Amino acid sequence: MHFVDVDETNWRTRLAVKKEQETYVANATVLLARAYAYRKLNSRAFYIMDGDVPVGMGLYYDCPELQSYILSQLFIDARYQRKGFGKAAVAMCLDEMRRAARFDKVTLCYVEGDEAALNLYTQFGFHEVDREEDEINMELTL
Repeated sequence: MHFVDVDETNWRTRLAVKKEQETYVANATVLLARAYAYRKLNSRAFYIMDGDVPVGMGLYYDCPELQSYILSQLFIDARYQRKGFGKAAVAMCLDEMRRAARFDKVTLCYVEGDEAALNLYTQFGFHEVDREEDEINMELTL
């Protein structure tokens, strides 16, 4: 498994979560819009690849205000879920952030009720720091 940056040659790749998960995750178009909006903060939008097959997408960027990386988005296409790609992708993101060494913390949020996200992130040691409406904010010290 590896990451491929989203660029002008591949941005139209179609990936989507299951219908019942759509309230928990922004779609690919929103992910790309956020990547553009945060481009001055070293945003990285990427495909999660299994060989040459895109199985998911992710986005992270710097947040100097919080002295943290923001793991903004991560999703696995409905066809490839429950095969370990999400767990491997989080591990790879964290490794990249450790190597870059700009911050020693990662911040993310998930929507309340998304038990799969909660289970995934707590496996890596993320812990809840606060809540804003239906979003639960978590942190991890690298």
